[in-house]
Amino acid sequence: MPPKKRSSGTPQKKELKGNMKSGSPDNSENAVLSPERHKDKEPEFVSLSEELQATNPICDHAWRIWEREIRSMDKANMPYSNRHQWGACLFIAGMELDGISLTFTQFLKVVGLSVKQFISLVRKMDVNVDTISPKVNTALKRLENKYNVTLALYQRFVKTCEKISAEPDKAKRTELWESSWTMFLLAKGTFLQMEDDLVIAFQLLLCVLEYFTKRFTPSLLQSPYKSAVSSSTLSPPTRTSRRNQGKAKPRPPEMDVQLLETLCKESDCSVDEVKNVYQTTFCAFLDSVGLSGLQVLPPIETLSKQYEELYHKNKDFDARLFLVDDETLSPNKTEVSKVEMTPRKNLSGDDVAIPVPQTPIRAAMNSIQQLRVDLTSASDQPSSNLLFYYKNCTVDPTEEIRKRVEELGQVFIKRFAQAVGQHCEGLGRKRFNLGAQLYYKVMESMLKSEEKRISVQNFSKLLNNATFHTSLLACALEVVMATYVGNSLKSGGFGCSSGASDSVETDLCFPWILDIFQLPAFDFYKVIESFIKAEPTLKHDMMKHLEQCEHVIMESLAWKADSPLFDLLKQSREEGPGEQAEPPATLNQPLHHNHTAADLYLSPVRPSRQPPATEAEPPTPGTKALRSNSLSLFYKKLYRMAYMRLKTLFSHLLTSHPELEPIIWTLLQHTLQNEYELMRDRHLDQLIMSAMYAICKVKNVDLRFKTIVTAYKEMPNTNQETFKRVLIREGQYDSIIVFYNLVFMQKLKTNILQYSSPRPPPLSPIPRIPCSPYKNSPLRVPGSNNVYVSPLKSSRMSPVVMTPRSRILISIGESFGSADKFQKINEMVSSTDWSLKRSLNGGSAPKPLKRLRFDMDGQDEADGSKSSGESTLIQKLAEMSSTRTRMQEQKLKEESVKEHPEP
Repeated sequence: MPPKKRSSGTPQKKELKGNMKSGSPDNSENAVLSPERHKDKEPEFVSLSEELQATNPICDHAWRIWEREIRSMDKANMPYSNRHQWGACLFIAGMELDGISLTFTQFLKVVGLSVKQFISLVRKMDVNVDTISPKVNTALKRLENKYNVTLALYQRFVKTCEKISAEPDKAKRTELWESSWTMFLLAKGTFLQMEDDLVIAFQLLLCVLEYFTKRFTPSLLQSPYKSAVSSSTLSPPTRTSRRNQGKAKPRPPEMDVQLLETLCKESDCSVDEVKNVYQTTFCAFLDSVGLSGLQVLPPIETLSKQYEELYHKNKDFDARLFLVDDETLSPNKTEVSKVEMTPRKNLSGDDVAIPVPQTPIRAAMNSIQQLRVDLTSASDQPSSNLLFYYKNCTVDPTEEIRKRVEELGQVFIKRFAQAVGQHCEGLGRKRFNLGAQLYYKVMESMLKSEEKRISVQNFSKLLNNATFHTSLLACALEVVMATYVGNSLKSGGFGCSSGASDSVETDLCFPWILDIFQLPAFDFYKVIESFIKAEPTLKHDMMKHLEQCEHVIMESLAWKADSPLFDLLKQSREEGPGEQAEPPATLNQPLHHNHTAADLYLSPVRPSRQPPATEAEPPTPGTKALRSNSLSLFYKKLYRMAYMRLKTLFSHLLTSHPELEPIIWTLLQHTLQNEYELMRDRHLDQLIMSAMYAICKVKNVDLRFKTIVTAYKEMPNTNQETFKRVLIREGQYDSIIVFYNLVFMQKLKTNILQYSSPRPPPLSPIPRIPCSPYKNSPLRVPGSNNVYVSPLKSSRMSPVVMTPRSRILISIGESFGSADKFQKINEMVSSTDWSLKRSLNGGSAPKPLKRLRFDMDGQDEADGSKSSGESTLIQKLAEMSSTRTRMQEQKLKEESVKEHPEP
């Protein structure tokens, strides 16, 4: 390992003052902190603000965060000092106000935390719906992703360097490591926009190692690198003076092919791809920094100075500090010890698997290598079997398929290079070719299966369906991209249009492929199950990834405003009140996964007894269209996923009230079936949380949104934007509480209130959870012995003006903080539909509240009054009941007076 300290090229603490311009406007109000303005704050906090070069607005904002949300936190769950917490508050405030002056490393040095400790602290502080904004969360995710990737690359860099060189001079070895690592960081930061792409960054690292290895003294190289260096190896390393540096004639860099192939072989990396990175990205980098013709080791001072500028420009962490084992970059010890294990046979001959560490890079290389092996016999052109199917069609699709693949390939390669970095078109082309191979392979498998199933060879309708082909190619490319990038999904993808999500680090994650092909998610969903069945070599982790893609589509992506799903739902609704996307009565029936791509793509109507391959004729005018097959299957899967999500959240919150689960499910199922417009540009989990809160309200069970959200954050595959940024009206977003009060409750209050009546609506059937097509074992869910009927639809004449009964459904004292704010919203919901719509579209409607907090501990009402003894909600219900009784008595007395006037 390199020595613990070094003096050259590393930013020291003395740089913390005066080396960066403030991100805030340069005026007396914002540029310099004025301690006399902050006498109301603790002196140590103000002192830390000065050290971190905070402006007056940042200091004020950070102190508000501390006082309102952090100071009163349970210290048992916060093992950090006040100074650490203050630093985190200042970071949050600085990110929100775009006013952070220091780099992230400088910030950590002052506060005294590592990257991992700091990120953990900030997430522990996220106790309320508005503590950490999506903007801050996005910045933290970017920093964490980049740190994890860079750490993995550095660990591999150290292992590889130890295998390459046997330099006995410790100082010399340190200098070589420092030069090569700094060059790599500079190349990665300059030419790769997407710096958390582990595979491409690692391929670039191998290019840098080739550049330095062939300049080592040959006698100091170890096997197999010593024998790999060709006879054309450059002279032993010498230093060039700065005076003569500019006189060297530029000369194209020469790749030592044998050495590069050895590096790739030792790392299980694709030689072709690394050569492509070398010839395009790495050579372009060398040329840009004036090192193309340099035949000696580049001076560390030059490299370090250039990286210094890049590091300060990005304001993130200084990755050179990995070389000195700096405390700000130290990983948690538990994470270092947690290595993925992969079996390896015992070399002694015993048939025993010996676990060996599998690093992130090794795991990625293994997955890529396995994909290439699976596609060894496949071609990126149609096989003879496929051409036979093409020629057998009524309308030959050969030319259309060829043109489509060519056009989509051009789009893919262009957008890939835009996302990843300059000169990466070649890598994009190689990945697209792999996707094309898989596309043709799966298509042939699908057609063979259909031919065997229905004894038909003419698939003209399916093979001339453009949406089917685009979806199939997109699915193949998603498998390739997920293999390279990792099985990750873009966070917040369901409606993330805020300015906070301007990072490109996750652009290649799903649903990137849908965006570049302009393919509706609902159309893509139709091919997933058939794709998995048609590709037997698909690995379990990739099946899981495609299943996650399907879940993301069902929970949000299919519900985008322009989704074809809404057209199908509208058609289903227009067919009459008896027609539904999927009748509730079928929920407790088994879900048979026997649908093929032909079933779902050829026609919007449910197939008759004709085989799917010949079915696609539009309904005869004047006849009733049959229910959409794709819509029916979508809703079957949606119901089952929604129930599983609800059951998981319920198990964390309401185990003492098991009778509420079927009631909440009935409200949720009714909403998805009859009020599906509430899903437009929203997320399924938003409706689940709202339905749970509503039923608890009407059933007098004390469950608050803060409690629901706290449990929700602990569930897998959740994102904070789901409850922090919900669509309220067109172009306006707010918290889940505001959505519940202004949208959900207003739309469903009549239906919700029915559950408090003596004759509540009948319960919906509990969905039968089938054996998933993506798993080997079924998920067991307790069934119900009750007899179920479809839920009662809400009346079209539902009241608009708030009544005492509907008013109790509002989330009181959990988001508005004061009675006047609550009164404004109460005025809005008390207006007519027409005036409400007018106010929502502009006019005199109040602006969305920027700080919407959960209920304070011990407070239950909007005015902050504390509950004591009997539930405040029960008290209000009693008061309302008493008022209603008095009104009824008064009305009877008046009527009696009218009927029997006094003489």
